[in-house]
Amino acid sequence: MPSIFETASASNAIPITFVTKSNWEQIRETLPGHAQQFAQANGFAARPGKYLALPAPDGSLAQVLFGLEDEASQSRDPFRPGSLPGLLPSGLYRFANAPHDTRLAALAFALGSYRFGRYRKAEAPDVRLVPPDGVDAADLARMVEAACLARDLINTPSNDMGPQELAQAAEQVAARFGATFNCIIGDELVRQNFPLIHAVGMASNRAPRLIDFTWGNPDHPKVTLVGKGVCFDTGGLDLKPSSGMLIMKKDMGGAANVLALAQMVMDAKLKIRLRVLIPAVENAVAGNAFRPLDIFTSRKGLTVEIGNTDAEGRLVLADALALADEEKPDLLIDLGTLTGAARVALGPDLPPFYTQDDTLAVEVAAHARAEHDPLWRMPLWPAYDVWLDSKTADITNAPSGTFAGSITCALFLQRFVEHAKRWLHVDIYGWTPSAKPARPEGGECQAARAIYKLLSQRYG
Repeated sequence: MPSIFETASASNAIPITFVTKSNWEQIRETLPGHAQQFAQANGFAARPGKYLALPAPDGSLAQVLFGLEDEASQSRDPFRPGSLPGLLPSGLYRFANAPHDTRLAALAFALGSYRFGRYRKAEAPDVRLVPPDGVDAADLARMVEAACLARDLINTPSNDMGPQELAQAAEQVAARFGATFNCIIGDELVRQNFPLIHAVGMASNRAPRLIDFTWGNPDHPKVTLVGKGVCFDTGGLDLKPSSGMLIMKKDMGGAANVLALAQMVMDAKLKIRLRVLIPAVENAVAGNAFRPLDIFTSRKGLTVEIGNTDAEGRLVLADALALADEEKPDLLIDLGTLTGAARVALGPDLPPFYTQDDTLAVEVAAHARAEHDPLWRMPLWPAYDVWLDSKTADITNAPSGTFAGSITCALFLQRFVEHAKRWLHVDIYGWTPSAKPARPEGGECQAARAIYKLLSQRYG
């Protein structure tokens, strides 16, 4: 998607005036008489999300009014201006006054122009925005481009976004920034000791693979990103119902968001040695599919009993995390669409994150709030670790109980991280179930912007 930001003279741009119930009367008094009459005739009442295009005497578009919540409102949405691209006529616009958060409003405006048009015509709105004064338009454009990449990858159906296509998308991102790319495919995964990735993906006629690329100065701090790339999840032999499979094209959302995050990091030229690992598989059903109570020896050497073939994401992440951990990175981050339990606890818009590092947790939470990219810390509760015990192996991938599913998944992954200085695990949803301002229904970029800002602060 081309950048929506245009560094043109603001005098040529149509002004957007943000109004609230508190300031509406004051702003109304500043309007020309014919505009006041037009607003009154149209019943404009400055309610959140309400929009009115005011004509000039010659009939052209003079300015736009757009309603926001009052500053003190508990339901204030800094992304409310993301509705504007779907409302405005084609043209160049500027903010005439400050919304609640000018930078987030500009970001939301750009994110709200996204349309997924690969399979049917869905032209993005032909609206452009003069970046507000004091806003880093290049950084906003970087985040918007990355978010659109993640959305496009997740929205693409699995017949066109299998392990091979996901690897091609990763290779394109790597090539753009001169990163060194490698991919281990099919039975070579067994030979190079990635048995869990191979086990999950071996039933598909689309070979599993481990995507691996590195970028940056080797002398800089090592930061490794791991993304779950399950390109479609049937549940395996523990088959999902049809309703549960309906949006399983999004099960590679962790990989999509890791690629978005990596693109932001490389474009910003952060001072890190970046490594990206994406286990890309399809969890299919066939005669050679892995089975409940099968036992596999993981890359780390831990034996894993399969309690449920639908808990496959943590298996592929386990081998990738073990590889990442061998390098003892300064920061190891994994993202994955992992548990329904996380959605039950926090809903689709608020992914939980886990870390043992309290300082890191405070920083993550602060950046999540500042970026309106919500995240909520959950505990790596040690008392639940015994729930992972198996009678026949070192560990099970799916405890028999139904409690604390997101926590036990995090505890499972923690078993494969030993040497990394810091580890951050995020259990994302990667999907917007119903459209909101700046967030159309479908694939979503979650956690990537907040973590990008964290990395920028630490390594910029």
